[in-house]
Amino acid sequence: MVSTQMKSRRWDPVVKLTHWSIVLAVLANAIVTEEGSAAHVWVGYALAAILALRLLWGFVGPAEARFSAFPPSPRRALAHIREIRAGTVSEHASHNPLGALMVYAIWSCLLVIIATGIAMAGLPGSGERHEEGARTVSAQTVEADEEEAGEHREGGEHEEGPLTEVHEVAANLLYVLILLHIAGVIFETRRSGRQVVLAMLPGHR
Repeated sequence: MVSTQMKSRRWDPVVKLTHWSIVLAVLANAIVTEEGSAAHVWVGYALAAILALRLLWGFVGPAEARFSAFPPSPRRALAHIREIRAGTVSEHASHNPLGALMVYAIWSCLLVIIATGIAMAGLPGSGERHEEGARTVSAQTVEADEEEAGEHREGGEHEEGPLTEVHEVAANLLYVLILLHIAGVIFETRRSGRQVVLAMLPGHR
């Protein structure tokens, strides 16, 4: 049974641009750039700007892009699960309740990654990064913290600092959430018959 709650889902150009830009930035820092390199840091700065734009758009963008269109609601998510079990398909102008929880979880991970990255590397133009561009201030920060605490590995190597650990844990959690997100998109496409991915591509609505 198909509900007529909403006729269609619309994604405006800003939502599409920020979505795919975030995808490219995450992929770049995951498999292309070297961790701690200047390129890695600058991709992180770009990611911060893109996410900031998307969050701002959640307040001033069109109705389907605003946070009010897909509030994080465990109660609604449970109701959506009951719909799935009952074989009911409801249309949503924005993310469905389960998708909304996933979006906020991914954004939260990105915010932690960005915040810890900036805390280690400094803001752009702050002069805190290595001039050589081969390593960021993260290595210096970790080394300074460890020397002060007197924590050393055998052989003279240093332990990772807490910011680095949080950064890496958040990144690994992000990868898990992305895999779950992709699985959810595939499931929703097969369940509802709607081309969820195509709706996010340029030229499609």
